[in-house]
Amino acid sequence: MAIQNVHWPVLPLDQWQDTYHTLHLWSQIVGKIRLSQMPWINHSWHVPFYVTARGLTTSLIPYGSGAFEIDFDFSVHRLHITTSEGEQRSFALKAMSVADFYRKMMRSLGELDIKARIRPMPVEIPDPIQSFSENEAHASYDPEAAGRYWRALLQVQRVFTDFRARFIGKVSPVHLFWGAFDLAVTRFSGRSAPKHPGGAPNCPDWVMQEAYSHEVSSAGFWPGAGLGEAAFYAYAYPEPRGFSEYPVRPEAAYYHKELGEFILPYQAVRTADEPDTLLLDFLQSTYEAAAELAGWDRIALERRKPHPGGFT
Repeated sequence: MAIQNVHWPVLPLDQWQDTYHTLHLWSQIVGKIRLSQMPWINHSWHVPFYVTARGLTTSLIPYGSGAFEIDFDFSVHRLHITTSEGEQRSFALKAMSVADFYRKMMRSLGELDIKARIRPMPVEIPDPIQSFSENEAHASYDPEAAGRYWRALLQVQRVFTDFRARFIGKVSPVHLFWGAFDLAVTRFSGRSAPKHPGGAPNCPDWVMQEAYSHEVSSAGFWPGAGLGEAAFYAYAYPEPRGFSEYPVRPEAAYYHKELGEFILPYQAVRTADEPDTLLLDFLQSTYEAAAELAGWDRIALERRKPHPGGFT
């Protein structure tokens, strides 16, 4: 195994799926708190989390004349709430039910005089049977597994940011949507798109329609839900004719007919001699499939030479 691989941790879903499901639901509680306070930003860009040197953050959330932020710290396994007035609350991330996490979260906000009302039901999860306040079933937290997941996000964030920098058209931040628990980056052609049909589980159709109001080529990373393994994905909306047959790279990539997306297993990247190169090849070739087949103005949208960077 080449030296680059040591930075890409193993992430077998069967070894941490209980922690994964619990952490996903915890993230939705925190995400909905951010959502409840933020002004609407196009394509739901006010919703996601961001990868940090210690875990995940909501980034700054406006509140009254001040602000606060909430951080998952996977280095010391704590949840931190920090206000612009210098106040803090924190509690350990450990095995506890979703209901317990919900109560701790709301109690901590109350102690900081932050009032945040949320609809306590999961979104983008098929057939949720319990509200956050009643869910005692999901209660797992393996610190080592959560740490491996965060270290994987660090690597994916780094490569996605490199890919993002190669586009000078409209492009999203690299951000983690807590609905589907995926880290994503999206490029836009600049043209409007047909009305999206919606259909995401427990998510209003208008949310999806606003998110896909314009043509996109999007890529992301799932820890494993729905596929049984961690994987990268790429899709186009609207999907141009011939997209599924386009010869994307690398060889391990394939088109998943039910999802309507190209898939590249995380394991193929992690075990490659040059993981960054392999993943960038997937991102670039799937983007080219969308841009070429849909007739994007690539000359106007792409950076032809690397930016020199540095100080002037």
